[in-house]
Amino acid sequence: MHRCKLVAIVLLLAASGSDAAALTERLPGDVFKDCADCPEMVVIPAGRYLMGATPDEEARENLSEAFRHRSQPQHEVTVRLFSVGKFEITRGQYRVFATATGRGSDGCFVWTGAEFEKDPAKDWRNPGYAQDDTHPVACVSWDDASAYAQWLAQKTGMRYRLPSEAEWEYAARAGAATARYWGDDENAFCSHANGADLTAQRQVPGASQWAAAPCDDRAAYTAPVGRYRANAYGLHDMLGNVEEWTQDCWNANYRAAPTDGRAWAAGDCALRAVRGGSWIDAPVGLRAAYRVGSPTVIRVYRRGFRVAKEH
Repeated sequence: MHRCKLVAIVLLLAASGSDAAALTERLPGDVFKDCADCPEMVVIPAGRYLMGATPDEEARENLSEAFRHRSQPQHEVTVRLFSVGKFEITRGQYRVFATATGRGSDGCFVWTGAEFEKDPAKDWRNPGYAQDDTHPVACVSWDDASAYAQWLAQKTGMRYRLPSEAEWEYAARAGAATARYWGDDENAFCSHANGADLTAQRQVPGASQWAAAPCDDRAAYTAPVGRYRANAYGLHDMLGNVEEWTQDCWNANYRAAPTDGRAWAAGDCALRAVRGGSWIDAPVGLRAAYRVGSPTVIRVYRRGFRVAKEH
């Protein structure tokens, strides 16, 4: 090898140690994967926003009294730069984890046409409706989702976890102050989200009684991730498809909630906050501020998750 070329290579290698951090820094909007089987991630910019819903929004959406005030009081939250899954974790991605770890299941709650009932024969492989590995995984508990994130962190050496509620809502809104990230146009619903719609009313047992969007989203149950339009951050299915587990312990309202974007570690930690609504949910449940709590061990055929990563 020519001496000058060899010297240049040596100098480049010597400089690489100091430049390594700069080379791995990612900017808001960057999309990346940390391994072949890892989920695709999007870097979300730091910022501030108003978390929650106003009483006017809840009244306008005809939210039932039992579910009102959970997203109040509205409060300003500061969120640090982080990354979140571009898509919900798919059945194929979960399969890699379940195979590697031997993760099992003891059944899943499904809608019988009259009520939710646990079916021991149902699990993430067979939630009770047709899926393939491009669909979001369903029938996973908070414990399952947390175990997946921990496995991903060990596999990559990176800080993967479930998103906090504050991070989740910030990412879902993508700068929008409206109830949904596409605005208030009811006609745009089915191009942005997979929720209860005319298709579900025709094909899902008992769904003819549901409130539904007056449009056709082309999916009675889950749809492949990424079918519907992304929000301004490039994230798909933040509303609809499957509802998503977050890290936070459950609290019935936002009084004394953290304002720094962290997960709320106080409250009823046997329950965790679930966000985003699903293919079975009426439009009122597919709002950035809508939230419910659920036991960590429960698996439901409309519920999945996406992961976050600290930087």
